[in-house]
Amino acid sequence: MVITIPLVLLLAVMVALLLRFKALGAGAAVVVALFGFYLAGTDSADSVNQLVTAVTGALADIGR
Repeated sequence: MVITIPLVLLLAVMVALLLRFKALGAGAAVVVALFGFYLAGTDSADSVNQLVTAVTGALADIGR
């Protein structure tokens, strides 16, 4: 099984749903987005990328 939906699109949908159901305020959404941008610029970005790759690989293996 190949995951073809970009992770960014899934995260955007999740944030949109949280905002729709008022589970997350607009200010918190901005903070989360900014945190993601800043995290991408740090040395931990490679570790986060490897973690996401491992999790998506594990989820793909569950579907087999």
